[in-house]
Amino acid sequence: MKANNIRELSSPEIEYKVSSLKEELFNLRFQAAIGQLENPMRIREVRKDIARAKTILRQRELGLG
Repeated sequence: MKANNIRELSSPEIEYKVSSLKEELFNLRFQAAIGQLENPMRIREVRKDIARAKTILRQRELGLG
Protein backbone atom coordinates (compact mmCIF):
# COMPACT_ATOMS: atom_id res chain seq x y z
CA MET A 1 0.00 0.00 0.00
CA LYS A 2 1.37 3.39 -0.99
CA ALA A 3 1.68 6.28 1.47
CA ASN A 4 -0.63 8.43 -0.67
CA ASN A 5 -3.36 5.80 -0.38
CA ILE A 6 -2.96 5.71 3.38
CA ARG A 7 -3.11 9.52 3.65
CA GLU A 8 -6.52 9.50 1.96
CA LEU A 9 -7.95 7.45 4.86
CA SER A 10 -9.21 8.91 8.12
CA SER A 11 -7.30 8.24 11.34
CA PRO A 12 -9.74 5.58 12.63
CA GLU A 13 -9.57 3.83 9.26
CA ILE A 14 -5.77 3.83 9.42
CA GLU A 15 -5.85 2.40 12.95
CA TYR A 16 -8.17 -0.36 11.73
CA LYS A 17 -5.82 -1.02 8.81
CA VAL A 18 -2.85 -1.30 11.18
CA SER A 19 -4.69 -3.82 13.34
CA SER A 20 -5.66 -5.92 10.33
CA LEU A 21 -2.08 -5.79 9.01
CA LYS A 22 -0.77 -6.92 12.40
CA GLU A 23 -3.17 -9.84 12.31
CA GLU A 24 -2.00 -10.72 8.80
CA LEU A 25 1.62 -10.50 9.95
CA PHE A 26 0.89 -12.88 12.82
CA ASN A 27 -0.68 -15.37 10.41
CA LEU A 28 2.25 -15.07 8.00
CA ARG A 29 4.75 -15.69 10.79
CA PHE A 30 2.74 -18.71 11.90
CA GLN A 31 2.75 -20.07 8.34
CA ALA A 32 6.51 -19.52 8.15
CA ALA A 33 7.03 -21.42 11.40
CA ILE A 34 5.18 -24.48 10.15
CA GLY A 35 6.69 -24.29 6.68
CA GLN A 36 3.59 -23.40 4.68
CA LEU A 37 4.49 -19.84 3.69
CA GLU A 38 4.15 -19.39 -0.07
CA ASN A 39 5.55 -15.85 -0.43
CA PRO A 40 8.24 -14.95 2.13
CA MET A 41 8.47 -11.39 0.78
CA ARG A 42 4.92 -10.74 1.95
CA ILE A 43 6.17 -10.57 5.56
CA ARG A 44 8.49 -7.71 4.61
CA GLU A 45 5.75 -5.90 2.67
CA VAL A 46 3.31 -6.12 5.59
CA ARG A 47 5.91 -4.86 8.08
CA LYS A 48 6.63 -1.87 5.86
CA ASP A 49 2.92 -1.14 5.38
CA ILE A 50 2.46 -1.13 9.17
CA ALA A 51 5.39 1.26 9.54
CA ARG A 52 4.01 3.58 6.83
CA ALA A 53 0.59 3.70 8.46
CA LYS A 54 2.00 4.34 11.93
CA THR A 55 4.25 7.08 10.57
CA ILE A 56 1.31 8.86 8.98
CA LEU A 57 -0.71 8.57 12.20
CA ARG A 58 2.20 10.05 14.17
CA GLN A 59 2.57 12.90 11.67
CA ARG A 60 -1.11 13.72 12.14
CA GLU A 61 -0.67 13.71 15.94
CA LEU A 62 2.15 16.20 15.63
CA GLY A 63 0.31 18.28 13.06
CA LEU A 64 2.89 17.73 10.35
CA GLY A 65 0.71 16.10 7.75
